[in-house]
Amino acid sequence: MKLITTVIKPFKLDEVREALTAAGVHGMTVSEVKGYGRQQGHTEIYRGAEYAVNFLPKLKIEIAVASEQAQAVIDAISSSARTGQIGDGKIFVSPIEQAIRIRTGESGDEAL
Repeated sequence: MKLITTVIKPFKLDEVREALTAAGVHGMTVSEVKGYGRQQGHTEIYRGAEYAVNFLPKLKIEIAVASEQAQAVIDAISSSARTGQIGDGKIFVSPIEQAIRIRTGESGDEAL
């Protein structure tokens, strides 16, 4: 099993969700986060004063999938979240040692 964590631009959520559904993903967790990478934030002007926005709004999506499904999920995220501009995001893949569905006690791939 794999945990796929991705950070994307907020306006790409619907496209990414549709691509993941088409790839067979049945559930995900989405969190609003702030951060920066190579883009290092930007400056804005508010009421005539310029100020730096160091942390940009992003969405973090976490998806637990069977190992065999991981590459299809990565491909779906990559193609649907890409704008070609700096700040498109990142995808991280981590192993999951164990998963347990609390309601039924199922474990492993059955718990996903």
